[in-house]
Amino acid sequence: MAHREGIGLRCLLTHPPSCSSSPVLLTWVNSLSVRWATRIQDVFTGGKLLALSLIIGVGFVQIFQGHFEELRPSNAFDFWMTPSVGHLALAFLQGSFAFSGWNFLNYVTEELVDPRKNLPRAIFISIPLVTFVYTFTNVAYFTAMSPQELLASNAVAVTFGEKLLGYFSWVMPVSVALSTFGGINGYLFTSSRLCFSGAREGHLPSLLAMIHVRRCTPIPALLVCCGATAVIMLVGDTYTLINYVSFINYLCYGVTILGLLVLRWRRPALHRPIKVNLLVPVAYLVFWAFLLVFSFISEPMVCGVGVIIILTGVPVFFLGAFWRSKPKCVHRLTESVTRWGQELCFVVYPQGSPEEEENGPCQPSPLPATDKPLKTQ
Repeated sequence: MAHREGIGLRCLLTHPPSCSSSPVLLTWVNSLSVRWATRIQDVFTGGKLLALSLIIGVGFVQIFQGHFEELRPSNAFDFWMTPSVGHLALAFLQGSFAFSGWNFLNYVTEELVDPRKNLPRAIFISIPLVTFVYTFTNVAYFTAMSPQELLASNAVAVTFGEKLLGYFSWVMPVSVALSTFGGINGYLFTSSRLCFSGAREGHLPSLLAMIHVRRCTPIPALLVCCGATAVIMLVGDTYTLINYVSFINYLCYGVTILGLLVLRWRRPALHRPIKVNLLVPVAYLVFWAFLLVFSFISEPMVCGVGVIIILTGVPVFFLGAFWRSKPKCVHRLTESVTRWGQELCFVVYPQGSPEEEENGPCQPSPLPATDKPLKTQ
């Protein structure tokens, strides 16, 4: 299911000339205004849901008219090959890509209103909603397409529209474009905050922890995410890329949940604004272990490359964050690059957690002793 819903990635990989400008445009919008970035996300998410509602509605009409041959149990469970446990784990891994948005909201908790209440509420509402929409969307697809047609299609929604919508089939390509646009915008908005937080903790260059003096947007972090998107476009196979991303994500998720259990055991009195029953993380870890172990058995090369990609960050961490007694020449180079980046992007360190205004200036805080302040006029 996920490789059919990963429309944004598919567009980036199969039509790079037409999609390569989208990350640049959206990076500019996110750098210009947080408010406009969130408005774009709301509009395109609404457009995607309307298109999916249209697909589901047409699918129900097809079912009421008796077009559900592929949904009969005799056909739906007629496998042309016997799936192994590894294949099932890999299917779950690929399917998880469509539901990975549940984690991205954690990246922007500082910009949420009352995150203690709204963060769990958003997750509890979004996961059932996404599950319902994606499940019935796939049911609708099978009322008009066979599994072979579905696998052969580069954009299932477009093929579905061409078969059933007639003169209104143009709605589906437009919806695919909206989905792609909104997906890239959501990635840039949330992942840039991840880089921003990592830099603020000292795990990434300090330049990434700076925001624009007037617009309060993390421009350096957004530029890094835009560059990462350009690198992703160089990968030629969608399924391999989804396996890379899903395996790396779930490996990091599992280690994070394991750290949560360790903190519950070692520091039980620690203040926790959001706390869940221990059965939830334990059940997740059991599923996580099944998913990763059997996926590794099924696709050792892809998962092995994913592990290598993660391990490349270890020497970078030790050289950049763990190694404190660096030579003076390294500090001078870092200061020069930081100052050049400040002058180019017109950014400074934020003071505390400033409220993001549309036009109001941000109050800069004193820089660390190793950094030279940028004089603003």
